[in-house]
Amino acid sequence: MVTKQFGDSPEDADLRRADSLAREIFSDIANKWALLIIEALGERTLRFSELRDEVEGVSHKMLTQNLRMLERNGMVERTVHPTVPPRVEYTLTEPGRALREAVDVMCDWTHRYLGHIETARSRFDN
Repeated sequence: MVTKQFGDSPEDADLRRADSLAREIFSDIANKWALLIIEALGERTLRFSELRDEVEGVSHKMLTQNLRMLERNGMVERTVHPTVPPRVEYTLTEPGRALREAVDVMCDWTHRYLGHIETARSRFDN
């Protein structure tokens, strides 16, 4: 996996640039599973199976991939407890909790405009 490095250049933080670190990070976290995982974790600490139950429809593979990506990007902290079998828990970090605030706004927007979107879709599809 190639990762861009953040320098002092403003281009590194420009989401419009294909080669920017900001675009790479945005691309990682702006997918439905990542956003749903962030929302599900909220202020709680959950085990893998609890997260899978919370995020209906996510496969084992997609949950694993997204948790690894969120951990790599510092949004999620993974804690392994030395038990047999090992108990693994996930919780949001401070940046993850800050991102969750944005996800909450998106969820509120969805609820607010659900009827409008449904009407627009109906007109478009007919």
